[in-house]
Amino acid sequence: MRGRVQGVFFRAWTAEEARALGLSGWVRNRRDGSVEAVFSGPPAAVEAMLERCRGGPPLAQVSGLEVGEEATPPPAGFALAPTA
Repeated sequence: MRGRVQGVFFRAWTAEEARALGLSGWVRNRRDGSVEAVFSGPPAAVEAMLERCRGGPPLAQVSGLEVGEEATPPPAGFALAPTA
């Protein structure tokens, strides 16, 4: 996610939303100012999470969202990963 996505509790919000949807994965800040996340679970839940990310938490201003596929699913649970 790009835009105003750091310093607005985006990672904590993402983890909370993903857990509520029963998704596994992780979210982390990137040094370039973006936020990166991996979501794994039922396709409808992943799509719902992507839609939520397009808006983000109240203080965020998302200007871009890139979607791709991971070769290997993440372990169960949803984690806040270190900045990369």
